Amino acid sequence: MKKLYFNYLDTFRGLSKEVWWLALITLINRAGTMVIPFLSLYLTKSLGFTLENVGWIMTCFGVGSVAGSWLGGKLTDKIGYYKVMNISLFLTGILFVALQYVSTLLGFCIGIFLVMLVADTFRPAMFVALSAYSKPENKTRSVTLIRLAINLGFTAGPAVGGLIITSIGYQGLFWVDGVTCLLAVVLLMRVLHPKKAKVMDEVNVENPISIYKDKPFWIFFIAMFIFGFVFLQYFSTMPLYYRDVYHLTEFEIGLLFGLNGFIIFVLEMPLIKWLEKVNYSKPALMLVGLFLTALSFLVLIWSFPVGILVIGMLLMTIGEMIAFPFSNAFVIDRAKKGKQGEYMAFYSISFSAAHIFGHNSGMQLIDNFGFDNTWSLITILGFIGVLCLWILMRVTNKEKNIV
Repeated sequence: MKKLYFNYLDTFRGLSKEVWWLALITLINRAGTMVIPFLSLYLTKSLGFTLENVGWIMTCFGVGSVAGSWLGGKLTDKIGYYKVMNISLFLTGILFVALQYVSTLLGFCIGIFLVMLVADTFRPAMFVALSAYSKPENKTRSVTLIRLAINLGFTAGPAVGGLIITSIGYQGLFWVDGVTCLLAVVLLMRVLHPKKAKVMDEVNVENPISIYKDKPFWIFFIAMFIFGFVFLQYFSTMPLYYRDVYHLTEFEIGLLFGLNGFIIFVLEMPLIKWLEKVNYSKPALMLVGLFLTALSFLVLIWSFPVGILVIGMLLMTIGEMIAFPFSNAFVIDRAKKGKQGEYMAFYSISFSAAHIFGHNSGMQLIDNFGFDNTWSLITILGFIGVLCLWILMRVTNKEKNIV
């Protein structure tokens, strides 16, 4: 047991203190984003919106995310990642608090668009900062540490969120979201100011290649869009499935999502360190991750006891543990020949675009065809994404042979 403990600690060695600070800032910020998993429940239960209404609100969520990711990439290349992260966190905190006072459909569409526009400028800036603070050989593990911070926050967030809803109502979630963003700003200013933070890997490309000419990246982009479309069902349609089909309470739903975060916190870093040693390419590992995520919907199609929800969550969790770090590392590698902010922006946009179509499509499909048929279609889409990643494997292998 002692050896296992020290082996686990060894997987974290070599990461810079700046990456650890960035992880802590992300943890504080993410711990407060407990509104998001409960958003579809809040909109239907507290505001009385229909599933169709919720679908359009989530589309605005996605449009704001796409715009914010694009804007974040542009601003990062112009004014630097530190200023973008600072401004984004501060304004997001203010907007989250204000969002609780919006109750009309049009108002909420505009409100959630503005929240995501500002909030998602943070993502490209954070990825560029992560790359700058990491040695080349540590980038995948650095990404994994950030994900651990995200999921540690996500472990506590939904569980605490369920308690907040039970005790003081949904409005409490918005206040917690806002305050934690502002706390993250304070910490960022104290520990990652440019005069204090040490850059490990600064990339300056004199003649950057346009991202629009990078054909393998666009195959990757399509695959990530599909992965995002499938994965994001867990944060919009899946909570409704848990409530309407298996009659879980908000607290039980929070615990189920908390299981996801806990497993990632305990197992992801050792898993990633082990996978880095095996002789598989990043596209091949992403393929495995997407396959397992698609499989998590396939197992739900038939009627099973409530335990099948845990199996589905485990499959999705292992899938995302593999797909996210290696997809991020893949795009960091390709960004070295172009503009970093632009590459990180489009990587974020692939998921933001999934927000536009994934939530709304999922809601409309459930409303018209029911949960089982929706899960069947989501599974098929996931396998199409697997095919895209197989094509990416072949293309990148040819690139290596040419070089």
